[in-house]
Amino acid sequence: MKAKKNLTLILITLAMFCTFILSGCSSASASAGSSAQAGNGAQASNDAQAGNGTQVGNGAGTTASETEADLLSRIQESGEIVVAMEGTWAPWTYHDEKDELVGYDVEVAQLIAEKLGVEVKFIEGEWDGLLAGLDDSRYDIMVNGVGITEERQEKYDFSTPYAYNRTAVIVRDDYNEINSMEDLNGKKTANTISSTYAMQAERYGAEVSGVDDLNQTIELLLSGRIDATLNAEVTFFDYVNAHPEAGIRIAAYSDEVERVAIPVRKGDDSASLLATINDALAELSESGQLSELSEKYFGTDISQES
Repeated sequence: MKAKKNLTLILITLAMFCTFILSGCSSASASAGSSAQAGNGAQASNDAQAGNGTQVGNGAGTTASETEADLLSRIQESGEIVVAMEGTWAPWTYHDEKDELVGYDVEVAQLIAEKLGVEVKFIEGEWDGLLAGLDDSRYDIMVNGVGITEERQEKYDFSTPYAYNRTAVIVRDDYNEINSMEDLNGKKTANTISSTYAMQAERYGAEVSGVDDLNQTIELLLSGRIDATLNAEVTFFDYVNAHPEAGIRIAAYSDEVERVAIPVRKGDDSASLLATINDALAELSESGQLSELSEKYFGTDISQES
């Protein structure tokens, strides 16, 4: 009887012990499950956030890549177009008696900017550095009586011409050794280096010295240090009108007519800007504004090819 009682007590104890063990295991499992669920939930939340962030970034990146602003868009967004010119070459671009920047090219650039719906910012510099500045994107365009040449067309895209002029060989009144372009062979001339006038003189065999501007050129000519200089016919007449006592004359003319246009950097980035400039020049020509400006500054209409 005592043994049976002891056995019953042992069985009860074992049952209680198993219940305790099972209860602990269940609790631990529930706790671990909760932790896992919380961890997985947090991970899912973080993954969702990271996923959304990546999607926005990729989307923005793709959109920016697909709609990256070209030069015209950047100009219109900034509200300003940067134009390079000398500011020392009358009547194309020069300073008047009030030291204000004026000239045919100045007003042409201002009208183009108006058509683009932006303001114009002029940057003045020596001719040699203007095209280099265009190359380096320091300027958006160059408006400075730039003639179209094969060499330049290899590097730049040009607008439709907005002026035409002949090149004149300018000498002192008392100098009679040059009567044609061929007579430049072996003679000394002076022009801004890389200008079409310097290239023409070299093509005919002249020895060309570099100068900064027209005034320096005329000083060299009058002092006898050079035999001649080449420049636009209209520039010569403008200079003589302002300096009737200068004592210079035109000895010869070039056969070809120079086409003056606006160079822009080659490439897709400049394509829409060039097209818009061409549209603006066409409107200015059709309205007669280019002719009026030409008569104002040159005394004749050089905006149309004769």
